[in-house]
Amino acid sequence: MLLRVTDQGLYCEAGDFYIDPWEAVDRAVITHAHGDHARWGSRLYLAAREGERVLRTRLGDDAPIRTLPYGETIERNGVRISLHPAGHILGSAQVRIEYRGEVWVVSGDYKTEPDPTCTPFEPIRCHTFVTESTFGLPIYRWAPQAKTFAEIRAWWRQNRAEGRACVLLAYALGKAQRLLAGLADAGIGPIYTHGAVERLNQAYRESGIPLPHTTYALRRARGESWAGALIVAPPSALGSPWLRRFGSPSTAFASGWMRIRGARRRRALDRGFTLSDHVDWPSLLRAIEATGAERVWVTHGYREPVVRWLREQGLEAEAVASRWEGELDTESSAAPGVDDEAEASAETEE
Repeated sequence: MLLRVTDQGLYCEAGDFYIDPWEAVDRAVITHAHGDHARWGSRLYLAAREGERVLRTRLGDDAPIRTLPYGETIERNGVRISLHPAGHILGSAQVRIEYRGEVWVVSGDYKTEPDPTCTPFEPIRCHTFVTESTFGLPIYRWAPQAKTFAEIRAWWRQNRAEGRACVLLAYALGKAQRLLAGLADAGIGPIYTHGAVERLNQAYRESGIPLPHTTYALRRARGESWAGALIVAPPSALGSPWLRRFGSPSTAFASGWMRIRGARRRRALDRGFTLSDHVDWPSLLRAIEATGAERVWVTHGYREPVVRWLREQGLEAEAVASRWEGELDTESSAAPGVDDEAEASAETEE
């Protein structure tokens, strides 16, 4: 086996490196900057060049990060390593490793829908494919994203007409920026952000990704009306003192989990918009088929249903445990900054 699961995560013994290790290691190859894939403390990181600024918001400016352009190959102890677009967030990569003619690809998280904030997913032929299965059940099927963005605009216009603000909850890294890019031409009202979102917006802009103008919410003068405004914040803002400044806003969450009505009800949200940076069930199956892999390791999320389905198709499939599962609130994926301190101080004052 070219890879094996250890107490520190996926390990390539021939090359002596880990892929998305769960703990600090000597050599870490990172698929993307979300907190369940990029952990602090390793001696050396290898990641895709497009995501360097975003990864440094998590690991720090001084982190020992080496980057590779997509498709370029390096060699370590005879193992050829290259990174290829995963379409999940800015700089997300699949890791292709080749040793003595055997090819493995580790997908990290990925999606096949177009997204203006990152390079599209690229199928890679391999003998063994390590796939995520966050939404690995047939019930998870995404509507066309154009329809979802139209629903978000309609919700925003309705709230503006009623003199209310809109609070749109989304994971701070990746989903928030994808939403902003999709609403760039909405022209309905001003857009404000939580500090965790704004810091990552800056990293995206510094990486050359255009986003509409946004204002950090705490920079707005007290007493001004928020009517008609859209505020983008991480899910953890729901129910927090931070929300009080917006009066009685309409609240919504953009996530793949909103495909299930109960998930919206449990959070007492006004609206739920189904939009995910992961593949849905049909896209997952197509992506696996496109690799031509004869063996599939399934990790994250609904592993067993995917393994069962693949075995029924005649493939060799195995569930692989991970220390972390599914979509996470990535608010904490960025290192604390000045804006966080100001936000915390403002909350204390209220």
